[in-house]
Amino acid sequence: MRLLHTSDWHVGRKIRGRSRAGEHRAVLAEIVAIAREQRVDVTLVVGDLFDISSPSPEDEEIVYRALLDLAEVGPVLVVGGNHDSSARLEAVKPVLGLGRITVAARPRSPADGGLARIEALGLEVALLPFVSSRGIVKASEIMDLDPDQHSQSYEERLRRIISALTEDMGADTVNVLAGHLTVYGAEGGGGEREAHIFGYAIPPQAFPGSLSYVALGHLHRQQRVPASAPIWYSGSPLQLDFGEVADRKGVLLIDAEPGKPASVEPVALESGTRLVQINGTLEQVLARAYDLEGAYVKVLLDEKARAGLNEEVRAAIPGAVDVVVVRPEDEDRPARAQRVGRSPVELLEAYLSGKGVDDDAVVDLFRELEQEVVAR
Repeated sequence: MRLLHTSDWHVGRKIRGRSRAGEHRAVLAEIVAIAREQRVDVTLVVGDLFDISSPSPEDEEIVYRALLDLAEVGPVLVVGGNHDSSARLEAVKPVLGLGRITVAARPRSPADGGLARIEALGLEVALLPFVSSRGIVKASEIMDLDPDQHSQSYEERLRRIISALTEDMGADTVNVLAGHLTVYGAEGGGGEREAHIFGYAIPPQAFPGSLSYVALGHLHRQQRVPASAPIWYSGSPLQLDFGEVADRKGVLLIDAEPGKPASVEPVALESGTRLVQINGTLEQVLARAYDLEGAYVKVLLDEKARAGLNEEVRAAIPGAVDVVVVRPEDEDRPARAQRVGRSPVELLEAYLSGKGVDDDAVVDLFRELEQEVVAR
């Protein structure tokens, strides 16, 4: 059988206030097209469909339309992420279920929806939504673990939850675990929230080697984690932040059969606006403007700050969403100005010099204002 693995859509994410709804529509349509062309049997969407827990109606329309389009190709299994509202996903779960979309918004025991079986394909998928440290005890109780096991570490309890979800998988089926979590040895993409990443991590050995495939979400960089079973992060379909400028985005196609490790093929995605980070003097940055058309750009300027500098960069590079003046760490700082006996203009000049600002226009404006006040 053939599976498609995607995650971390983060629909609703903006970049410095600019909407990316059009990009999300385009890239999700591209994923649907890949599913159709590759005759995918099942699609796995492994968490963080939304960027915030209270998405806008437009964001919900984008996500649910994409899920329904994928369901026209084959069944869709959805796992909730830490950015998703479990209550909202639970609310739409019955409706999505009418369209061959199975939603796991909260951890559940195998008998209560934690294990999805698609008998026509011979496929069993353990569904593990994101579990925080506060929710780990409750999740452990759902799996009917002994009370003395609840006091153990997050890692150990998650190991036991994974064991409970996978222990009854058959030997003659393709066995998959889809989870939104962090595995030690994987690399963050830069756009994730650090508090939710390596504070909730488990070793790859927590997954049984008998699994055909482990489909993970949470980290935005597409990658394989070394382990006895094939463990992969599909990564986000768009570059979500400037920590991801070097990431190549895509989805994963998985070919699997019972009793064997699955084979995995990354498929690149072309939709979405590229993110670029450049640095240099103003002259150097402006010389590259022609190469930055159609990109979101973070500019690190090796210049002294002055009024109008930001506007000058943005006029030449319309896609500049961040303009930051970077001062060398070893720059000599002038001694703190002595106030006694110095005019307000002289004190302002000393202050600006200490901040690395060289702007005569600001000083002239201040001088005019001072003269108006004195004239009164």
